[in-house]
Amino acid sequence: MICSFSALRSKEVVNVRTGEKIGYADDIELDTEQGRVLSLVIYGRSRALGLMGRDEDVVIKCSEIRLIGEDTILVEAGDAAKPSKEPEYKVDNLLKKAR
Repeated sequence: MICSFSALRSKEVVNVRTGEKIGYADDIELDTEQGRVLSLVIYGRSRALGLMGRDEDVVIKCSEIRLIGEDTILVEAGDAAKPSKEPEYKVDNLLKKAR
């Protein structure tokens, strides 16, 4: 099957180990010297409409891809493919009076 990058971007990536939806293929990493695709990149979700930054990007190596289907890309990845759900920032009580 021949798949263009624009068609690849519309496919949802699913981890077959956990059954969890990881996201959509947003980018690819290329080895320009050897002309090979190294990995798929799924951008992290934006937090607070992008004002608080983004979660970490998920990088899936080509060796972890099991199947590229019509609508989905099935990957066999560990917990590293799971985007972090905990924010990296901490907010103290802003209403607390300074002493």
